[in-house]
Amino acid sequence: MSGTMRAVVLTGPGECSVREVPVPEATPGEVVVEVERAGVCGTDVELFTGELSYLQTGHSSYPLRPGHEWSGRVREVGAGVDPAWLGRRVTGDTMLGDRTCRRCRRGRQHVCEDRQEVGIRGGRAGALAERLAVPAWSVKELPDTVDPVLGALVEPGGNAWRAAHAAEVGAGDRALVIGPGTIGLLTAMFLRAAGVEVHLLGVTDASLDFARGLGFDAARTRPALPLDAVVDASTAPGSPALAVDLVEPGGRVVCIGIAGTPSTVDTRTLLLKDVTAVGVLSGSPGLDATIAAYAGGAVDPRPLVAATVGLEQVGAVLAGERPAGRGPKVHVDPRA
Repeated sequence: MSGTMRAVVLTGPGECSVREVPVPEATPGEVVVEVERAGVCGTDVELFTGELSYLQTGHSSYPLRPGHEWSGRVREVGAGVDPAWLGRRVTGDTMLGDRTCRRCRRGRQHVCEDRQEVGIRGGRAGALAERLAVPAWSVKELPDTVDPVLGALVEPGGNAWRAAHAAEVGAGDRALVIGPGTIGLLTAMFLRAAGVEVHLLGVTDASLDFARGLGFDAARTRPALPLDAVVDASTAPGSPALAVDLVEPGGRVVCIGIAGTPSTVDTRTLLLKDVTAVGVLSGSPGLDATIAAYAGGAVDPRPLVAATVGLEQVGAVLAGERPAGRGPKVHVDPRA
């Protein structure tokens, strides 16, 4: 297919526009997807502001086309791709490893040194556009019970599923999630689905009230309860140390939030409390489990989406303008 399409393009810090760009071609091994929904993520904001570390390391550079949380329908397939993919509803992995290195061969393409990241790293154009080209091996088919909104929440859900899984808690256990944003709330939902008693720690009244509306106990100050696991889903530099301080001896701390400045943890506390600390980078290993949880109704994150806007409104959202709605997530319908 030839011609042009609309896409969000970042040309420098604070510079965002919707441009006509060439429609991607289905090259060998790839598919072209008509994007039905795409999420705006904190990483997209950092690309917009110029704060993302990849811009300093050279893994990302302007101009770039953001968007890595998406769902859509396969419209074209390249050579070597099964034509049965045509018309299927899909989402896809963000992390695209080279598939040849030792890490990729061991199923860890999300930490491949030479990976591309859709809409983020290595020049791979993102999903805040009418169409998106991705490798066929990276797409995941969506069942009928997973609508486009849920489909665009699979990528952040994969991150949250991994954080909840890494906490290694279950029925009868108690966990705290620090940071009631999209990832924190999704993690809380997965923990709750596993029978865990879940509490949330946050800063603003609005975010805590929203969490309570979803059925979670929430607090602005540290809870005075024994905690078997603490998940840090915040961007505060002091949160990892707080998590280690709050968790029960022998418990687990999971770090999935990333602060803009270095975080310091006293490893003496970690050692003397016999605490296990885990870091989670990507949702890649959790995508299938997330789709299954959404499809079966064990987790329904649709209330997290405050509003759905068109491509022309993305720049304002990245600049901090919030549409009406209480949830932390904004979705984009490129067809609007």
